Amino acid sequence: MRAAGIEVWFDQSELRGGDVWDQTIRRQIRECALFVPIISANAATRPEGYFRLEWSLAEERTHMMSRNKTFIVPVCVDSTPEAGADVPDSFLRAQWTRLPGGETPPAFADRIKALLGTAAPVARQPGEAAARPPVAPGQSRAGRRYGGLVLAAALLLAIVIVIVKPWQLFSRPGAAEPAAALTSPGSAQTQKSVAVLPFTDMSEKHDQEYFSDGLSEELIDVLSKIPDLRVPARTSSFSFKGKSATIGEIAHALGVTHVLEGSVRKSGERMRITVQLVRADNGFHVWSQTYDREVRDIFAVQDDITHAVAVQLKAALLTPSLAVETANQTTSMEAHNLYLKARYLAGRDTSEDLHQAVLLYEQAIALDPQYAQAWAWLSYAHIRLIAQGGETNSAANHEQVVAAAKRAVELNPDLPEGYSSLATANLQFERNWAVASQALGKAAAIDPNNSVLNQIRGHLSAATGAPGEPVAHFRLAVDADPLNMLPRKYLGRALYYQRQPAAAVTELTRAIELNPQFPGLHYELGRALLQQNQPDAAITAFEAEPDPTWRQNGLALGYFGAHRLKDAQAAVATFAAHPGGGEFQIAESYAFLGQADKAFEWLERARTQHDPGLIWTRNDPLFDSIAADPRFAAFLKLTGLPPAQKGN
Repeated sequence: MRAAGIEVWFDQSELRGGDVWDQTIRRQIRECALFVPIISANAATRPEGYFRLEWSLAEERTHMMSRNKTFIVPVCVDSTPEAGADVPDSFLRAQWTRLPGGETPPAFADRIKALLGTAAPVARQPGEAAARPPVAPGQSRAGRRYGGLVLAAALLLAIVIVIVKPWQLFSRPGAAEPAAALTSPGSAQTQKSVAVLPFTDMSEKHDQEYFSDGLSEELIDVLSKIPDLRVPARTSSFSFKGKSATIGEIAHALGVTHVLEGSVRKSGERMRITVQLVRADNGFHVWSQTYDREVRDIFAVQDDITHAVAVQLKAALLTPSLAVETANQTTSMEAHNLYLKARYLAGRDTSEDLHQAVLLYEQAIALDPQYAQAWAWLSYAHIRLIAQGGETNSAANHEQVVAAAKRAVELNPDLPEGYSSLATANLQFERNWAVASQALGKAAAIDPNNSVLNQIRGHLSAATGAPGEPVAHFRLAVDADPLNMLPRKYLGRALYYQRQPAAAVTELTRAIELNPQFPGLHYELGRALLQQNQPDAAITAFEAEPDPTWRQNGLALGYFGAHRLKDAQAAVATFAAHPGGGEFQIAESYAFLGQADKAFEWLERARTQHDPGLIWTRNDPLFDSIAADPRFAAFLKLTGLPPAQKGN
């Protein structure tokens, strides 16, 4: 890797133990950009060892990181299986790189460079960077030398020390930048844009992090409702928490010209909150203000500061005469802490994390039944669980989603997420397009730039609109929250259904570079590659998919595309034996395999099971083989879907 120009720190017994050794390794783990643990049977047989503490320290650091941050890059130098491996959980959630015997092909260095956003374009199949590097029969001198280092590290560890900057992924050669970032800083469009960073807890005891995070989130919610002001959503702004990024780099990544940052310092019963608005192009402060408050009612302080900052910011960027209203917050600090933890977990979008988020939302609501935000996001967490197959789309779960969304609206009619969840419930279960559209209209009247709103608009237009409409809505969702992988995944899917595979590959590859562990991204990439008639590259992408259900489904498609008919049939049969909410995807697979009767059988199962995937039926390329069958038009009519449309 050093020969490839990558800065590496490697403990090769140069440090002899003691405090200096301990402090040095801790510093390297704290400051490095990628952590590369070397896994082998040799390490597995050691019940104790300093390397296990190092592994633990690296995993602890991931708890402070955004879910969009790739940090752990496990490398296995033998045939040690992942199942049952005695390694931290974060090592199992990451895709292992297999380098038997420590032999390291150039593709490994390319993979590391891709993660760092420093790689020049490499001539290889799309999706290869995300897969396990192949073992080349002949290695360069540099490759053989690094293989030796890997073997030495089997008892210790290797750490790659380079700067991983998410914003560099937008500026590397050939990469597209966010739309707003392409506009000159002085233009009217970007002049009215600001990113709110997580406020820093500078208290003596460092025990105000949740208050500082909550203050930042409240500011994002309030400012995003101001007309003519573009504010990136929480997921994107919070991805820079704990990072050593400059104002200019953050602004470039998020496509804004101003950044709002601040700090919270609590001492005894007094709290000092400092806020400053900074221009990204020159680093000058537009304004700064310090607020001193008595901490009698921490949420009254939060509302007070939010209102004051919003007024100041509008005076600096917009028209100061517009009224500023803050959303109703909870009065329970413990409930708010639970809510913030739930938002973080739900953003990972795995069934396991979503289940945990639901429990946390429910605990927050038990502490404060009037907590509108918790009700709204509880509803949305159930929606995502249904979409991921973690819950069935049953009448009982549908009522649960609707009840939570309605409660959120009752408590706070100005909360767009409540209306968006009501719209989604009608999309997923009732297939009542008119009611869904009405609910989305109410959300749009509150916050037309809301990322969740535009995401659900994309789904509604997939069910009822012209083929090109979903792409436009998902692009708006990505623009509002550029480091949130869910709208990026749906953008790639919409481009696939619009039969624009090259554009889909571009969008999905970029998303995978940002977060290779986000469920479904490799599956969507594989389908787009199949559409480009690249079955081998598609199989590679499917194999790299971290979610087992999406992986199994994708492999059935990939094997058939590669003319591995027996493997394809076996994969579909395995998937059909345990559908896990994937009835629609099984129907797609059978249609792709040319088995029309099976495809219609599973489409009917998907309809009776209220499978959310049905909204994509009309223009699905995987249904091309049955689109002319009279049963297909009859099915669309029975499902309440308009006839299929062609073109853009």
